[in-house]
Amino acid sequence: MNKFLKLILVVIASVTITSCVQDDDYTVPGSLGDEENKALQDLLATSTEVSFDYAKALYDSDPNNDGDNDDAIPYEVENDIYIKGYISSSDRTGNFYKELYIQNSSENPTSAMKITLDQVDNYNQFNKGREVYVKLTGLYIGEERTGSNVYTIGATPEFDQFGGTVTSLNFNQIAQNVLRSSTSEEIIPLNLSFSEITDQHVGMFVQVDNVEFADNLAGLQYFDPIEVYDTARTLQSCNGFGYDTFILETSSFSSFKAFDLPTGNGTIKAVVSKTFDAVSFILALNSVDDVAMEGARCSLLDLGDFATIFEEDFEGMSTGSAISSNGWTSYAEVGTYNWRALTTTDAGNPGPGNTIASMGAYNSNTDVNIAWLISPSIDLDAQSTEFVNFQSSNSFSDESELQVLISTDWDGTTANVATATWTALPATVVGADVYYEDWIDSGLINLSSYSGTAYVAFKYIGGFPSSGDIDGTFEIDNYKILGEN
Repeated sequence: MNKFLKLILVVIASVTITSCVQDDDYTVPGSLGDEENKALQDLLATSTEVSFDYAKALYDSDPNNDGDNDDAIPYEVENDIYIKGYISSSDRTGNFYKELYIQNSSENPTSAMKITLDQVDNYNQFNKGREVYVKLTGLYIGEERTGSNVYTIGATPEFDQFGGTVTSLNFNQIAQNVLRSSTSEEIIPLNLSFSEITDQHVGMFVQVDNVEFADNLAGLQYFDPIEVYDTARTLQSCNGFGYDTFILETSSFSSFKAFDLPTGNGTIKAVVSKTFDAVSFILALNSVDDVAMEGARCSLLDLGDFATIFEEDFEGMSTGSAISSNGWTSYAEVGTYNWRALTTTDAGNPGPGNTIASMGAYNSNTDVNIAWLISPSIDLDAQSTEFVNFQSSNSFSDESELQVLISTDWDGTTANVATATWTALPATVVGADVYYEDWIDSGLINLSSYSGTAYVAFKYIGGFPSSGDIDGTFEIDNYKILGEN
C-alpha cells in the first residue's frame, strides 16, 4: 500500500471518530430510535394510562386475609394499560444492581415503584430523570421479596413457602415494555425527616437536612471491607435531647465504597429503599455528590437547662364525668361519649389508684365516636424552646385511633374545635398490640417550630358499629410541658 493511500485512510478514520463524539460529550442521547419511538406511539394510541396507586392496588399480598404472605400471588396484567414515571435511581456508580426505581412525578411525587430487570449499566439507557412509559400488559405486579411492601414490576413469578415473587424482565421484555420518551427532567428531591419516611416513599429520591454520620464512625469508609455485599452506616440527626437515626446502605460494587465518611453535618440526597430482609428502611446513594456534610456537627439539648412549666396527672379531678377542670376541654364532636377522669385498678405504670384521662367507644351504641381532649393554652413565645411529653395506654384499641395534634389558631371554644387548624405531632402513641397494663412514653416532642398561643389535643376516633373493632379505649397520663430556663 503506498503512502498516499495510507494517508487517505487515516484522514477518513479520524473524521469518522470525531463525528461520533464531539467535545468529549458522553451524555445519554435524548433522541429515540425509530423502533422505540414507534413502540411508544403505538402504546399511547392503544393503551390507557393508570396511576401508580391503581397499579399497586392490583396486587394483593394477603388474599386469604390470614395475616401472612405465604399465599401472595403476583398479579398478571391482561388489560392494555401503562404507567408513566421518572427514573429516580442510577446504577452509574454501581450502588444499584439490576433494578430501577421510578416515581410518578419529577417533583413532589406521591407514589413510586420498582422494576426488576436482568440488565446492568442501566444508566446508559435509563438515566436518572428519564421519563419512561411502562407497558404493564403481560407483566406482573408483586414484590421482589414477599412481605417487603416494595411494589415491584417484573416477569413470570416464582413460588416458594413464603409466597410468590416477581422475577426480572429479560432483554426482550425490557425493549417491549419499558419505553423511554425523549424527555429527561431534573428530579427535585422530596424533603423529609427520618421520622416521616414510610412505605409510601420507597423508590423516591429524597433529601434529609441537618444530618450527620454517627459519632463512632469517624475515620471509616462507606463500605466495610470485611462485609461481602452491603454495609450499613448509621446516620443521625439531633432531635432535642436525643438522636433520630437511619441507615445508609452501600454496595460492595459501588465505585465510592472506599471513600471516607464525612465528619460534618449537612444534607444527604438518596433513594429510599429497604434492607434485603425488608425489616428496615434504608437510604441508597446514586452518587457521593449527593452528600454535603461540611457544617458543624449538631449538639443535643441538656435536660438540665429545662424546667417543667406545666404538668397534669389528673389527680383530684372528679372521676366518671367529662374532664373540664384545670383548664382542660373535653368535646364530643360525634356521639355522646367523651374523655373522662377515671381511677385505674391495674398494677401497671402509673399504678393502681392513680387517676387518668380515658376515652373508649365500647357500648356507645353509635357507629362513630369522635372525642377531643384539649390541653390548657401554652405561650410558646415565653421561652425559646418547648417540649411536650406524656404517657399513653390502651385497652383493646384495635382499629380505633388516637391522634396527637397542635393548633395555634383555636379560639378556645368548643364551637370552633373542628374548624380550627390542627397539625399532627410526631408523638409515640401506644400500639394496639401493647399489653393493656403497659404505659408508653411519647418521647420529647419539640414545639419550637410553632409560635404564639398553642393547644395540644388528643383526638379519639372510634365507634360501636354492629361489625368492626373500633370501640377500644385509650388512656393518657403524666402530661407535661418543658421549657428552656
